[in-house]
Amino acid sequence: MVVRRRKKSRYYRGSRTHGWGRVAQHRRSSRKGGRGRAGYHKHLWTWVTAHAKEWFGKHGFTRHPSLVTEWRVINVGELDEMADELVAKGVARVEEGRIVVDVRELGFNKLGGRGRVTRPLVVVAPRATGRAVEKLKAAGGDFMGIGGE
Repeated sequence: MVVRRRKKSRYYRGSRTHGWGRVAQHRRSSRKGGRGRAGYHKHLWTWVTAHAKEWFGKHGFTRHPSLVTEWRVINVGELDEMADELVAKGVARVEEGRIVVDVRELGFNKLGGRGRVTRPLVVVAPRATGRAVEKLKAAGGDFMGIGGE
């Protein structure tokens, strides 16, 4: 009768090389073509083309930090909650029954649309989302965009 499956235990006890032949086969780095990334541009090039196509060459670019604007966003809901405090501190002012806030004085440069607006606010900022402008106008306020950043 032919045995159709291998033994559970195949430890090669007493065999010295455990099935890896003679003289340093399966030892150190020679069996895999060098240490680490050695040979990526030589004898392992076919491996690179199959598994790491983006490894070599330049890809894209990084813009100079002076050209990139970092947007610091404050949401209309936060402004609405802080409005009374801002007027008390003198950061915001009341004109014609509406609270006028310049977000640049608070260290922000963009107005986001998250939150509720319960009072008429006029917000001065370099940039705002469409949702923020809609919410301000719905509450009787306005958005004043200014150039700059």
